[in-house]
Amino acid sequence: MASALTLLRRLYLSIYNWIVFIGWFQVLFLALKALKESGHEHVYNAVEKPLLLAQSAAVLEILHGLIGLVRSPVSSTLPQIGSRLYLTWGILWSFPEIRTHVLVTSLVISWAITEIIRYSFFGMKEAFGFAPSWHLWLRYSTFLLLYPTGISSEVGLIYFALPYIKASEKYCIRMPNKWNFSFDYFYAAIIALGIYVPGSPHLYRYMLAQRKRALSKSKKE
Repeated sequence: MASALTLLRRLYLSIYNWIVFIGWFQVLFLALKALKESGHEHVYNAVEKPLLLAQSAAVLEILHGLIGLVRSPVSSTLPQIGSRLYLTWGILWSFPEIRTHVLVTSLVISWAITEIIRYSFFGMKEAFGFAPSWHLWLRYSTFLLLYPTGISSEVGLIYFALPYIKASEKYCIRMPNKWNFSFDYFYAAIIALGIYVPGSPHLYRYMLAQRKRALSKSKKE
């Protein structure tokens, strides 16, 4: 029974990782194609559908951690996925005015390369029980460059979206209302920017520690 459950777990995770890999590969291909043929202003429109699907699929990773399908701690998975979803849906999808900014291109390319490597790495491990050493190195090394470019793009896009957020008053709840509650999306965005200041270096140090452990373990093996 235990072996059957293990097999089902590996089969499910393998299918999940390869499907999302295909989604991110499509995002990268379409982004580069649009960048070459039309310029950075058209990158978002080219990648919108696969980007929304691929990024939203990451919600399942939180569930995977909660029910024990994977060993990744939810405490580290949740903020990463949460910030990505906020940028994807709460900024880019919600405020079309920001979609033509050049930072959208750096964001999408940074995310796509990172996820293509990550999902194919875990797809290999679940499907075949191992991943090549070069794949392991890419999995735990490319973030050294791609994390700073991705995070700076995220912060920049939130900042440049602030005037549009304030002018639109989208997602705001004003008093009076039956809940006796108010919410201002503009100030929530400022708080999100504030969280990036301590949060980003902390997450970067966590990934550096992960890299050290993973590469040290591979050398011993």
